[in-house]
Amino acid sequence: MSRDETDAPKVERLMAALGRRASGPGAVYFTGGVSAVLLGWRSATVDADLLLDPEPGGVFEAIARIKDDLSINIELASPADFIPELPGWRERSRFVAQHGPVAFFHYDFRAQALAKLERGHARDLDDVRAMLRRGLVTRDELAQAFAALVPRLIRYPAIDAEAFRTKVERFLAGEAEARG
Repeated sequence: MSRDETDAPKVERLMAALGRRASGPGAVYFTGGVSAVLLGWRSATVDADLLLDPEPGGVFEAIARIKDDLSINIELASPADFIPELPGWRERSRFVAQHGPVAFFHYDFRAQALAKLERGHARDLDDVRAMLRRGLVTRDELAQAFAALVPRLIRYPAIDAEAFRTKVERFLAGEAEARG
């Protein structure tokens, strides 16, 4: 079923509905387009990408209804599906709101940015530039986070570690030149 794009008011309705319908506490981490929409560098996104950790009680029953009620695409996805999990990602995830027993966060921007750099689409690179401009992550933080995940890249055989390193280094060098 084709659904409409998701803007900030729709994300607000999504959070309120999940909070109302959840039967227990938990946390929802937003990634990608939802973060971009809530923080204002995009007006809309196609999918609402979520990580549930810990999973709020009754959340899947709630999602089944909400996706149709709000005409929203909901995907269970996070940067850790594409790149190794960064140490301390929970502590570095930024609080968005609390609705009922459910807390909502932006997933660690270092991980979001690195996952986008690994994928390398033009929109992804624009998103990482927006994160840098808004101070959500720094070039140094990205370099340090990349170094922290390198030893675990072996668990992600689809990723060419050297190609990923090159993408990160070229992006960071290009951003340094753009600022200089």
